[in-house]
Amino acid sequence: MAEDRNGRDMPADAPLPPGGCDCHVHVFEPARFPLAADRTYTPGLASLPMLEAHLAALGLERVVLVQPSVHGTDNSCLLDALERLDGRGRAVAVIDPETTPDSEVKALRDAGVSALRVNLESRGETRADFARDAFTRTAARAADHGLAVQIYATMPLLSHLADLIAASAAPTILDHFAGAKAAAGLEQPGFADLLQLLAGGKVWVKLSGAYRASSVPGHADLDPIARTLIAARPDRLVWASDWPHTGGGKERAERGPFALEPFRDIDDAGALRQLRTWCGDAATLHAILCANAARLFAFPF
Repeated sequence: MAEDRNGRDMPADAPLPPGGCDCHVHVFEPARFPLAADRTYTPGLASLPMLEAHLAALGLERVVLVQPSVHGTDNSCLLDALERLDGRGRAVAVIDPETTPDSEVKALRDAGVSALRVNLESRGETRADFARDAFTRTAARAADHGLAVQIYATMPLLSHLADLIAASAAPTILDHFAGAKAAAGLEQPGFADLLQLLAGGKVWVKLSGAYRASSVPGHADLDPIARTLIAARPDRLVWASDWPHTGGGKERAERGPFALEPFRDIDDAGALRQLRTWCGDAATLHAILCANAARLFAFPF
């Protein structure tokens, strides 16, 4: 049982507030939508009905689909699932900022896409110059269409991107605790830049994929980072499960890109309970799980 900041208990099993949103999931239906030939991994089936069962089990009403790297710039699977969600979903797409025409970006926006993704981490990209160029080109296209830009990268890269993010006309969303690693603590490279960007209202951070930031069972070592972010700007944070929990790391490299990669077995209900504990009160939980997602991804209030 978490205790709220007004001294009242907030039961861990209390119903979630209405409008709860899982802000980062993927759908894979490879029999209908073939995977890219240059992919770095091969996921199994994670269909829309399976996603809807995941949301129902958690008591969440809304969802944000994120284009996975295995589909490159072909957003067909994403758009198909988005249409079938019938208003319950929004999406983050991937484009080629040099070749994707404005008409296609407009069509993505009209279909419910709220942001364009720059995925540096899935291909192990750590070059500062490459990251700056990728961000600049995609952020410009996003700003032209009133979209946000979403970045998946290691936290040390954030130091090299901070000035661009601060000057960007497009809102910036940072995946998976902004790439922070629990073991590196609050002094890790990039964390001070993150707090400064949060203070200025220049970024949104997804409290998502705790297992990517921590290798400790239960992820208790993430508490200082999560609580620091919540204390800094609870109005600029959203929550996500990262379902269906793709793999990565050494195992992916050893497996190779074309062998079927098993999804990780993650306790998503436990992740939501951990969020309650980090929030400490019902108002903060409502902000991070519901209201912030509605503002960022343009859901009705």
